[in-house]
Amino acid sequence: MDIETEKNAGWRGSRALWLEAARQAFVENGLDAVKIQPLANHLSLSRTSFYWFFKDRSALLDALLEHWEETNTGALTDACAAYAETLTEGILNLISVFIEEDAFDPRLDFSIRGWAAQSSAVMARVASADRKRLAAIKALFTRFGFAAEEADVRAHAVYLVQIGYISLQVTEDTQTRVNRAAEYVRTYTGQAPDERELARFRARHSA
Repeated sequence: MDIETEKNAGWRGSRALWLEAARQAFVENGLDAVKIQPLANHLSLSRTSFYWFFKDRSALLDALLEHWEETNTGALTDACAAYAETLTEGILNLISVFIEEDAFDPRLDFSIRGWAAQSSAVMARVASADRKRLAAIKALFTRFGFAAEEADVRAHAVYLVQIGYISLQVTEDTQTRVNRAAEYVRTYTGQAPDERELARFRARHSA
């Protein structure tokens, strides 16, 4: 979202504008940075403008959690449910979500998990999101014939590797991640993606 464009659309801004400013402050400087007056200063808007869109700071923080659930968890579950002719293609669809980082924001995921360490309520929402994500990945495996128990273990392998990337704040360039994808797919599924699948995957992530 272009904050300057949104800000110029109206003197109060918009709900999306305030939420995006909160997200940016949160991932860059932590939960304590998500406060009404500093956000208003950053947006060059009045503090009272905030209250047209949110009751209070707690409502803004709730909206931030909802945004995370809708975008990050939603992107993962959508990728798992997307059309795929083979399991290997389905896993490549899922890997693509993590490489693109537009719908699934790893910095936001990292920050939410840090917040959860300070709040049992947020921890409960993180646990719920993890269950939804794991269930979606497991369903992808069962869709292609894996028994429930094996699908569950493989889903955990896929997901925990990605959460490890996020938790350790691993940084890799896109080309490195693309080059590793085929072996990740083989490790996760026991099957190698064919060249057509890899060609489509590479084209999706070409510069």
